[in-house]
Amino acid sequence: MKHSVTTVPFPLAHRLTMKEVFDAEGRPRVDLLKAHLTKEGRLEEAVALRIIDEGAAILRQERTMLDIEAPVTVCGDIHGQFFDLMKLFEVGGSPANTRYLFLGDYVDRGYFSIECVLYLWSLKILYPKTLFLLRGNHECRHLTEYFTFKQECKIKYSEQVYDSCMEAFDCLPLAALMNQQFLCVHGGLSPEIHTLDDIKKLDRFKEPPAFGPMCDLLWADPLEDFGNEKTQEYFGHNTVRGCSYFYSYPAVCEFLQTNNLLSIIRAHEAQDPWTPIPSFFVSSVCTEACFSLHSVSSSPPSSFLLRLFCPPLSSFHPSATIEAIEAIETVKDAEAIRGFSPQHRISSFEEAKGLDRINERMPPRRDAVNSVGLSMGRMNMGEPNGTDNNSNIQ
Repeated sequence: MKHSVTTVPFPLAHRLTMKEVFDAEGRPRVDLLKAHLTKEGRLEEAVALRIIDEGAAILRQERTMLDIEAPVTVCGDIHGQFFDLMKLFEVGGSPANTRYLFLGDYVDRGYFSIECVLYLWSLKILYPKTLFLLRGNHECRHLTEYFTFKQECKIKYSEQVYDSCMEAFDCLPLAALMNQQFLCVHGGLSPEIHTLDDIKKLDRFKEPPAFGPMCDLLWADPLEDFGNEKTQEYFGHNTVRGCSYFYSYPAVCEFLQTNNLLSIIRAHEAQDPWTPIPSFFVSSVCTEACFSLHSVSSSPPSSFLLRLFCPPLSSFHPSATIEAIEAIETVKDAEAIRGFSPQHRISSFEEAKGLDRINERMPPRRDAVNSVGLSMGRMNMGEPNGTDNNSNIQ
């Protein structure tokens, strides 16, 4: 016997107009937008394009490596989990009076990626000095075509909206220097990046290549036995991702010492909240700086939130965090969107991380090279890797 579900309303049929979304001064009404998107409502296409393009114009003017003062709330992968994003702001506070830094991966997997983009870009327009967005490895054409975001844009809006998003993603900064002490990045280190100036010189306004320093900032991971390595090698081919590198604890220590930094803050990996933390570095998404931790969850858990503080060095102590375990929400008429949807409840972190790794390999691409090509011998290559020494873009 079938039973009707009467407690879940239909998605809103009305599409918000330009006059409804923007006030007389051209500022987006983010509260109205939040309420509408929460009810699975959509915007007129011209409104969506304006939000994406105006947000991109602001991002385009920012440096490749941002300078951000503490305190700041650092947030990891969202992956289309719009309702968890709303919970994150509910717990962390409004960007009107709270500084936020997002480390990328706003799209793919979840069914509400375009809603995440539209809302975050609206906040960027309204609060350009308190909300900051970095690029993740999923903010690119290659992965969004392979995973869910392109199809989602075509179903909910059009391919033109998708193309505008791709142009906006090309404008996202690649890293942030927080309080002159912490390097914030989606992925990790690169054998071709020795100083912070090497990051500042990168040409970011393009599709990320399959190898090189820009790729590494978005894709690299710390070794599984980070801090307990049996080798002193700094970098090794990342066999899990199929691109970029694993980097070691000695590599991080040398980079921190060279650049007078305390630690690195990264996203990109699911992380067990009870993972032991080696000195000066946490292998996923947080540092050894003293901070309080908030785990933001819905059902099932999705995103995470870190509230960072910068007390005197004498008060530093280890901490740990957990990243999102992705889940998929149901959206009307979106059956064609291929999501990451296990057929059973995930009951352990090990299972979640295993599924995450399966989904996080670099899909095949024409400009990729084999592991031999990922050698130290290409460190002097120029523009193809985004390391043109003549570049003045910062």
